[in-house]
Amino acid sequence: MQVIDYIIIAVYFIISIVIALYYSKRAGKSTDDFFLSGRNLPWYLAGISLVATTFAADTPLAVTELVAKNGIAGNWIWWNFAFGGLLTVFFFARLWRRAGIMTEAEFSEIRYSGKPAKFLRGFRAVYLGLFMNVIIIGWVNRAMVSILIGLFGLGETDAILFVFGAMILVAIYSAISGLWGVVITDVFQFVIAMTGCIILAVLVINSPQVGGIEGLKNNLPDFMFNFFPQISLEASEFGSAFALSVTGFLAYVGVQWWASWYPGAEPGGGGYTAQRMLAAKDEKHSLFATLFFQIAHYALRPWPWIIVGLASLIIYPDLAFEDKGLGYIYAMNDFLPVGLKGLLVAAFFGAYMSTIATHLNWGSSYLLNDVYRRFFVKSKTEKHYVLASRLITILIMLISILVTLQISRISGAWEFILQCGAGLGLVLIMRWYWWRINAWSEITAMITPFVFYPVLLSLDVEFPVSLFYLVAVTSVVWISITYLTKPVDDETLKSFYEKIKPGGILWKPVREKFSIPDSKTGFLRMFFNWFLGVVLVYTSLFSIGSFVFLNIIEGLIYLGIGTVSAVVIYINLKTIDWQFISQKNDI
Repeated sequence: MQVIDYIIIAVYFIISIVIALYYSKRAGKSTDDFFLSGRNLPWYLAGISLVATTFAADTPLAVTELVAKNGIAGNWIWWNFAFGGLLTVFFFARLWRRAGIMTEAEFSEIRYSGKPAKFLRGFRAVYLGLFMNVIIIGWVNRAMVSILIGLFGLGETDAILFVFGAMILVAIYSAISGLWGVVITDVFQFVIAMTGCIILAVLVINSPQVGGIEGLKNNLPDFMFNFFPQISLEASEFGSAFALSVTGFLAYVGVQWWASWYPGAEPGGGGYTAQRMLAAKDEKHSLFATLFFQIAHYALRPWPWIIVGLASLIIYPDLAFEDKGLGYIYAMNDFLPVGLKGLLVAAFFGAYMSTIATHLNWGSSYLLNDVYRRFFVKSKTEKHYVLASRLITILIMLISILVTLQISRISGAWEFILQCGAGLGLVLIMRWYWWRINAWSEITAMITPFVFYPVLLSLDVEFPVSLFYLVAVTSVVWISITYLTKPVDDETLKSFYEKIKPGGILWKPVREKFSIPDSKTGFLRMFFNWFLGVVLVYTSLFSIGSFVFLNIIEGLIYLGIGTVSAVVIYINLKTIDWQFISQKNDI
């Protein structure tokens, strides 16, 4: 790192602060402006913000590690979530925007009734907005500490202090600017981050050690370039072609994406994904924001990281098994010239800060709207609640610092989260489309995996096979509790259906009871669009990869299929009666 590198990093931080100051007045108008940008976000800003949020500082390192150990197909561990993401696009994005609420937790009291609904709202707000949120922030902080140690050779204490300094800056601009500032900063940070990653990939692949794409292909086994995992009776070990057992394949592709809760990939939408949908201008912008997010997240973003991950096997063949992800950091140190190194370090800070900013703003929305204003201080001015929101943002930041200090390593944390949310996903999907689900259904589905998970550990049932048991037990328990407890009261069901108009045969008893006409949702068209959306995302992903690795004919085939899918989706969406397009004016 030279003086010019540090100047570039300093300029990056200054621009982030300037953006926050510019949007501070707009954010201070009301909590709607602070948490939802006045419900006026265009689809492209909401979509890019979601992509930036899921681009954490450790994401390139994680992909590098997956690719170095298992080849390109190793990414199916997270690529499978696209199935659920596209379900959100075509089945739930419009419903979330139509709900007109501020947070996912608030949904509990427009969908359910009585004390269980009230408890669920507060519980989800604290569980997700504070407990899970600070753990995720601590995880991201710890990853950034590791990056600084590897990149600059800092001691752990110095690296922690540096990260905490960056986090304090993020908390300040998030508290000042609200979601508008967070989103605009996300866009700026994402452009910087992707530019830096693409430049690094180009420099590494064209280095003498690698010798371009042809050199990469000549120096690595063919299986490293497979887009699809092998399906076999037994899963392979790391370091060979990525093979899944039949049960493992079914767990990933057939169960995980719809059955397990995971931050940023919640079945049916939720968390900060729901926040962006609620903040969109209208239903059309909500749908297109989530569609853009799915395409950019899965198809466009990973290829620069994949290229560096493959090249690191040639450049750093002696890296220990557990250090494969550090190949990305070493490549930054070895191949970036003066100036560009500062740009990519700024890019890493951008990735880190965009994730932290969203989690601080999203978490404070839960604690303000669903705890502080709902249960403690109910009749104050908007100015009071905006000030409280800013103080809560700082509070979450301080708690996250304490949590970070307690985290020494996070090994398999994502597996733990997936397993402790297994079975909950079905409730989160069906609560929109089945009238009989009540608050106890959701509460039970949240608690059961935590109770049953230790039992599987004692029986040495490993992930992902454990998903089958967890989903089955959780589903049996919550469905049983649903029928053993009282349904939601009639007035709440009627109000919910008339406002959201989810449609479907599972709401027929409510429609008949209150003589409500069927909303003609068009489920067949929605399922068809979902299928085409899945095809579009994966063919886009594979066409880009085919072109990168000079498989032109294969790339053109994927591109043709994806183009046809996109055109048909566009035609189908044009036929939608966007009857709630102006609902933002009525909220």
